Amino acid sequence: MTTETHIYGEWPSPITGADVARGRVGLSFPVITGSQVWWQEIRPSEAGRLAVVGQGPDGVRRDLLPAPWNARTRVHEYGGQSYLPVPGGFLFANFADQRLYLCRMVGSAPQELTEPEPLTAAPGEDCADRFADFVIAPGRDEVWCVRERHAGGRITRAIVAVPLDGSAADDASAVRVLVSGSDFYAFPAPSPDGKMLAWICWDHPRMPWDGTELRVAAVGDPRYQVVMGGDRESVLAPVWRDDRSLYAVSDRSGWWNLYLAGPVGTPQALCPREEEFAAPLWQLGTYPFAVLGDGRLAVSHGSGPSRLGVLDPQTGQLSDFDLPYQAFSPWLSASGQSVAITAGGPTVPLSVVRVDIPPIGATAGATAQVSELRREAADLPDAAYLPLPRAERLTGRSGSEVHALVYPPANPAVCAPEGELPPYIVWVHGGPTSHVVPRLDLEKAFFTSRGIGIIDVNYGGSSGYGRAYRERLRGQWGVVDVADVITAALALAEAGEADGKRLGIRGHSAGGWTALAAVTSGIEVADQDMERGAVFAAAVSYYGVSDLRGFAEETHDFESRYLDGLIGPLPESGALYAERAPAGHVNDLTCPILLLQGLDDPVVPPVQAETIAAELAAHHIPYAYLTFAGESHGFRKADSIIASLEAELSWYGQTMGFTPPGVPPVPLA
Repeated sequence: MTTETHIYGEWPSPITGADVARGRVGLSFPVITGSQVWWQEIRPSEAGRLAVVGQGPDGVRRDLLPAPWNARTRVHEYGGQSYLPVPGGFLFANFADQRLYLCRMVGSAPQELTEPEPLTAAPGEDCADRFADFVIAPGRDEVWCVRERHAGGRITRAIVAVPLDGSAADDASAVRVLVSGSDFYAFPAPSPDGKMLAWICWDHPRMPWDGTELRVAAVGDPRYQVVMGGDRESVLAPVWRDDRSLYAVSDRSGWWNLYLAGPVGTPQALCPREEEFAAPLWQLGTYPFAVLGDGRLAVSHGSGPSRLGVLDPQTGQLSDFDLPYQAFSPWLSASGQSVAITAGGPTVPLSVVRVDIPPIGATAGATAQVSELRREAADLPDAAYLPLPRAERLTGRSGSEVHALVYPPANPAVCAPEGELPPYIVWVHGGPTSHVVPRLDLEKAFFTSRGIGIIDVNYGGSSGYGRAYRERLRGQWGVVDVADVITAALALAEAGEADGKRLGIRGHSAGGWTALAAVTSGIEVADQDMERGAVFAAAVSYYGVSDLRGFAEETHDFESRYLDGLIGPLPESGALYAERAPAGHVNDLTCPILLLQGLDDPVVPPVQAETIAAELAAHHIPYAYLTFAGESHGFRKADSIIASLEAELSWYGQTMGFTPPGVPPVPLA
């Protein structure tokens, strides 16, 4: 291959914004039932519609829910698993009206289904219900789930029983309330005999990674027993072993580990390790382990990236599999000895895979067999255009450890002029209680193939490294995260890997907050010539928070008290809210900022972007503010994904001194 010479940022690349949009098919929540595997797909090419897909023993992949049906629940606004296979068909939550619908099989063929039939009542003027976290009730023609009710200006939640015969479609009272009284619920789990119900609950101001309770009660009895959990213990994912004992995940040791618990006695740790066997509960329906047919547990576990393993609860022995993936999702499903999960790696896109696990007593040398059913990106560029990440453990200014993944520029057809260093962009994940893993991402390759490096930072507060690492951010949002992303950026410059005058930062949601906070903090550094200046030359905020008090007062219910732990409660901490917020702190060191905002965002409303835009204008700092109609919290439409990526690339060029080929400049405000 002939190599051309171009400055960093102007490398011609075969990876377009349209390629990224096509590769952004979101695969999630696989469920396996016998020989059938089901999953959800978010499709940018269909305006972000969420489809239900299935594949049976014939190996043919089929859409089970035709357009315009959109299987997306809005519980907690982040939703989660929005469908469930049931005997004779499957149910789903429809995005447009949030009602539950049932598709019935025609005969015994899952690919032949009736038109969706409503199971719950249509929303009224003063009352609208949303549903998620579905489970089949043993011995009953019902599904038990979490209901979120919006009525009279209030939001309440309960665990309810929805009949599958359609009787609740015209009579809302046919939906029975099983458990109520707490602010939030998750993981309704009936015992095998259907007589007992276990569930997870928590109340404001806690988030589910702060503290939850595992409760158990006889069905129909208002009295309950707290089995595990509390204000400072996060318990997740109860699964009954038998009619008297449950498996569950708890971080009482400082790490989310698996336990066996019963109505009496101390919960027993099954495999105590400094590893995570679960992830933060941002979406409902995320079961990180499942019981196999031979009684062992299929688990997703690790520190940082997760692996797929099998845990013997009798001996505590944990065995991993040699599979062609380096990162596994925190949700899985099992049927017999088969597991359905999503997995990927630096050169393998996220995929729905089926893993068939040899049972106890199998022939010596028997290994797990893996079948790949669906990839997020079917057509990939030459692997030489895909950046290979390396993990870094950096030391912050306070001496604390910072985890990061470095993605250098990669393009086999281009080299840079001798002596030039590349621009690098710090990527800040959302949450902030989330984390990033080494996984192929065409969005990253869109930039790295053009000569722009990326460092993806798991700053203090990220999950994946134990409770103590998560809690580094308690009361320190806007301090610890800002310090850690600056540490990552400067480490690259000091190592001679990045151009210290062309460092950028970008983030989505809470990551957008950190990006904005980092460029309005007033922090400056000295370069090699002892001149002082800002750390970052450009910033990009995708629907980031800029005004903390406004966010606390205007955001959705699930996160409405999140800042109590990240900053402090109001009104006592009002001064901190004003001190930490990017709004009110634009200064002479603030770099040009690109603001990208969905106009239908209920989590971070447009006023957050408008506030910082007005302040940038008042200080005569270059900025651009691009809005996207019909987009919520996270862009789902292909046109929005393409436009935002091209605007971001152009922004770096305009602020860092290069001209990306084929991309129009962003109009400055």
